[in-house]
Amino acid sequence: MLTRLKVKGFKNLLDVDVRLGAFTCIAGANGVGKSNLFDAIRFLSALADQSLVDAALSVRDEGNRTGDVRSLFYRSGDIAVNEMSFYVEMIIPATGIDDLGQHAEASISFVRYGLTLSYRQDELLRSPGVLELKREELHHINIGDAREHLSFPHSVAWRNSAIKGRRTSPFISTETVEGNLLIKVHQEGKSGRPRQLLASNLPRTALSATNAAENPTALLVRREMQSWRLLMLEPAAMRRPDNFTAPTSLGSDGSHLAAALTHLARLNEQGHDDRDAAAAQVYGQVADRVSRLIEDVRRVWIDRDERRELLTLFVAGADGTSYPARALSDGTLRFLALAVLELDPQMQGVICLEEPENGIHPERIPAMLQLLQDIAVDLKVPVGSDNPLRQVIVNTHAPAVVQQLPDDSLLVAERRESIYGNKPVQTVRFGCLPDTWRTALPDTLTVARGALLAYLNPVAPLEEPLSPKRSERPRRVVDRGDLQPYLPLLDQSS
Repeated sequence: MLTRLKVKGFKNLLDVDVRLGAFTCIAGANGVGKSNLFDAIRFLSALADQSLVDAALSVRDEGNRTGDVRSLFYRSGDIAVNEMSFYVEMIIPATGIDDLGQHAEASISFVRYGLTLSYRQDELLRSPGVLELKREELHHINIGDAREHLSFPHSVAWRNSAIKGRRTSPFISTETVEGNLLIKVHQEGKSGRPRQLLASNLPRTALSATNAAENPTALLVRREMQSWRLLMLEPAAMRRPDNFTAPTSLGSDGSHLAAALTHLARLNEQGHDDRDAAAAQVYGQVADRVSRLIEDVRRVWIDRDERRELLTLFVAGADGTSYPARALSDGTLRFLALAVLELDPQMQGVICLEEPENGIHPERIPAMLQLLQDIAVDLKVPVGSDNPLRQVIVNTHAPAVVQQLPDDSLLVAERRESIYGNKPVQTVRFGCLPDTWRTALPDTLTVARGALLAYLNPVAPLEEPLSPKRSERPRRVVDRGDLQPYLPLLDQSS
């Protein structure tokens, strides 16, 4: 769970510091840069698993893919920075498995991780440039200090279940020795000299090479960051059946929906004499959740084709008609995918989702938002198998979404002018609503009331010039006299 994210010099995030709760929605106009915060999270996740270059190439640019690492650094006009830095505070899982299947148990579960990367021109001109590691640090946040770092409302029982451990020394540190920048990896629970790595020679972060034997806590930080994912649910992927050997977790595009639901049913069958009834219980839970969103859904199940070894998801409507996944609407498929994700106790970490309103009828947006909040960890009760440590971050530009949000979950992305090198530059800043939990924090930006007008009353007067193809303006739906009494109006006195 990501509780704080500071980014400097990445894309248009010149100097951003945001605090995150279990559920956060970032609202902003198209092109303002709200998705760049997601890209920063994805970049950090990739750095925990891949080389510096591969992680950089995995992050999209304006064309959804980049072939130049230089494009990841902040630019504004003729100003371009050559360094980016990240600082995160996160809660990590208590246990996990390393790449060799060895068990790891964290000595502390609340940590802060810092990373600085610089851009260097390739002297041999074989590439547009390379990334160089300038700083990497992993420090503890002791249980006694956790309360001041967890600004969002939560219960003591939740905090005591999520936070554990004390420590006095770092897990990873950076030092300059005889003019050389060294990344030091300190062995956990053992005496002796730390492993020293020359930063200029490192093709990847030190964290990405940790294991359970030497650094179990660092390994679990790596696992936490690897679990951060961006869901981009694609109807075509969700409609496809799965073979019997398909992955058992939901893909980032919603693929393997049938296999994931089958896996949940099998997990529930363990320890039950009536396996069919246990599987039906899981299918019933999914159907019940989806039926709250789409009234016509009555049953959900998986058809096993033993001859072709295929798993196909089916839904039955109120009239008893059965529909395979390939015949379902985009909105129904999105609800199904999220309902399956909610039931999966192994699905933990940060889940980012862009524009959750896509494919959803306006009447069902409140139900969609409630489902997303239910996927996130409940901060009132202890973390456990029935309350996994999951965090949901979404972004939107839809008024119908913003109006339905809990007020303390909203961050608004706005373009702001800042000063860099004595020159004015454009960047993005994230502000919260007044009188919410973030306003108690120092240097918190609050959103001006005018910035919310487009979300609270999105219908604007038609003042644009006429199209050359038209001699007169058509009457809009909003202009109808019989409908205007039903339109939302702002309280002009407030």
